[in-house]
Amino acid sequence: MPLKSRIRFPDPELNTFTTSKMASKYHKLVGKHVLIIGGTSGMGYAVAEASLASGAHVTISSSNQGRVDEKIKKLKEDYPASKVQGFVCDLSRSSLKQDIEELFAKVGKLDHIVFTATEPPKMLTYDEISLEYWRDAGQMRLFAPFFVAQVGAKYLNPGPESSIVLTTGTSSEKPIAGWPVVASYAASLKGLTRNLALDLKPIRVNIVSPGFVETELWDHQEADARKGLFDWIKTATALQKIGSPEEVAEAFLWLMKDTNVTGSVAETNSGMKLV
Repeated sequence: MPLKSRIRFPDPELNTFTTSKMASKYHKLVGKHVLIIGGTSGMGYAVAEASLASGAHVTISSSNQGRVDEKIKKLKEDYPASKVQGFVCDLSRSSLKQDIEELFAKVGKLDHIVFTATEPPKMLTYDEISLEYWRDAGQMRLFAPFFVAQVGAKYLNPGPESSIVLTTGTSSEKPIAGWPVVASYAASLKGLTRNLALDLKPIRVNIVSPGFVETELWDHQEADARKGLFDWIKTATALQKIGSPEEVAEAFLWLMKDTNVTGSVAETNSGMKLV
């Protein structure tokens, strides 16, 4: 269900926020421009919905033109009074930095950058892991977030009202057998976030660390394997549940709106680290 349908807007005629009438110290995303890289699915799409519901202008990006067009159409249908656009950027290519520079040149000035882009982990045995695998796995998990921050900071309005929010995972602190590469990059992202918070100050840089979230990321698995994984996850969390994209999106919104937080990790993991 779209977020808009669950929210009672102050002005039923406009069905959106207007800066002149309703913006207050708590409506911090009204009129702000948010770029969500990885915004056509899962957590990224939920952040796009939540940002629009909060009065922001939204740009989404992913590697597939058809998917971008489909999601832009859906967002415009659900939020007809909002400004929404989308561009393609394939972060898996060897021309990574150039592609990111071209993306930001199209997007223009920004207030917030959210990075949720990811890829399904390739399941290899410990003995099968090679240097090439390490390099390939790092492209989306560490190299792309760094260059997005490096290039994107030049397009952010200066000051602590602007932010970059990255995404890691609970494996950064609670390793899962068979995932040494994924866990290593997840932990590295936390170190990168803290360093970027200093390098890019006063722009704020933070990171969201979700546990398992039920998204399209797991669609590559057979139905029985996916069900088995989800059943196991429920036994491995204090809340005995799997997170939803809409729940996790709230962590991203907090980090965009709270101008007093930087270099920090927002955890939303169903209590996975407690069990």
